[in-house]
Amino acid sequence: MVTVLAFLAALTLLIAVHEYGHYRVAVACGVRVLRFSIGFGPVLWRYKPSRQRPHQDTEFVLCAIPLGGYVRMLDDAEGPVAQEDQPFEYQRQPLASRAAIVVAGPMANLLLAVVLYALMHWIGEWQSQAIVATPIPASPAEQANVRSADRVLRSGWSNEPLQEVQSWQDLRWQMMQAQPAHEEDVQWVLEVQSREGQALREVRLAMPVTAPEDGVMTPEWWGLRGPWMPPVLGELVPGGVAQQAGLRKGDTVVRIQSRPVADALALRAWVRASGTDAAAAQVWEVARRGQPGLLLIEVQPRRVETDGGPIGRIDAMVGEPPAQVLVQLGPWDGFIRAVERTTEVASMTVRTLGRMLIGQASWQQVTGPITMAEYAGKSAALGLTAFLGFLALISVSLGVLNLLPIPVLDGGHLMYHLWEAITRRRPSDRWLDMLNRLGLLLVLLLMMVALRNDLMRWWPLNP
Repeated sequence: MVTVLAFLAALTLLIAVHEYGHYRVAVACGVRVLRFSIGFGPVLWRYKPSRQRPHQDTEFVLCAIPLGGYVRMLDDAEGPVAQEDQPFEYQRQPLASRAAIVVAGPMANLLLAVVLYALMHWIGEWQSQAIVATPIPASPAEQANVRSADRVLRSGWSNEPLQEVQSWQDLRWQMMQAQPAHEEDVQWVLEVQSREGQALREVRLAMPVTAPEDGVMTPEWWGLRGPWMPPVLGELVPGGVAQQAGLRKGDTVVRIQSRPVADALALRAWVRASGTDAAAAQVWEVARRGQPGLLLIEVQPRRVETDGGPIGRIDAMVGEPPAQVLVQLGPWDGFIRAVERTTEVASMTVRTLGRMLIGQASWQQVTGPITMAEYAGKSAALGLTAFLGFLALISVSLGVLNLLPIPVLDGGHLMYHLWEAITRRRPSDRWLDMLNRLGLLLVLLLMMVALRNDLMRWWPLNP
């Protein structure tokens, strides 16, 4: 029930804001709006104010199918317009006004995302602490002697003042926003403290040889992996390797074959690597809650063949949720971060779409209403800030997707207006009809791909 209500609330808000953008700018430009609809199909609720704005006669309706909405304006494309009403007809407005009406919907979604992200930052968001896991082998982080469970307190370029790091997400953000250094002697500096609470130390990460993907520096590019999680076992598969060996949920793996296990990431790597020598049993030293000392348990990971070669499995979840910290920003900082975050998500969406078009990214990333409903319910269950973040992410995606130059979308209408600005004439009705049919076909195909991906997540073909 929570999932359904959260999904309907999200759809209603996002659609209403999008259509309100069109509606409000249309009214400001003097266009008569006939209907403001949230949803399609049979009308569930309608309302027409007795006192309307000048020259307006708008009916507000809520329909049964909440997968979209529309603003119907006075338009001679839908039938003859009386002479006295022609000044309020959409097509008779200046080109700049019509373009502004079209772009107002997507822009309303982007502005909504800024507001939602700002609310998140003002209320406060629980984020993972900036504690790093075992660095990537042979990476700048490993070479600089970054150790598992080191907590990052400040970071930045060596020739600039270091910035405070509030969380793992904050560290990622600082790195991604930084511009690559061009000076040879400039390094990325981390001020860290070990888990044992030893004195602070600075580690300097040399620039990697390979350039970052899309020019964006991430912690992984430097070799940092996190956030840190203890090497604790979670749910065990009944009858699986871990259960048969005598392991239990909540056991902490301290050493394997007398080698210390630093974190959950190191434990996973050890288990996977065991697939190349699955015949050999291993002695695990385990700390069990409520029992003194360490238990010695013999474990023999099973061998599993994959496309990348054999790996080991123990049929158990590994790792606990990382430690959390409440990150809260002030009014101005929260607003600025919201604008930056909206810009980043929009840019990432455009890059991902571009990569899918040229075959560098899978179309399986496209998701539909089933997945959206699932994440709406999950985020609502996690709390207000998580739900606000979900709404903001979908709002950005809705704004960007509607700006794509596909007929029947807002971007397609902007394409028509661009043609009119260049040629000084509108596209013919024949061309408009053909392009709209093509656009509708493309949108239906995209919806089918999204629905297929949703169904494949729930009912995969492979057993």
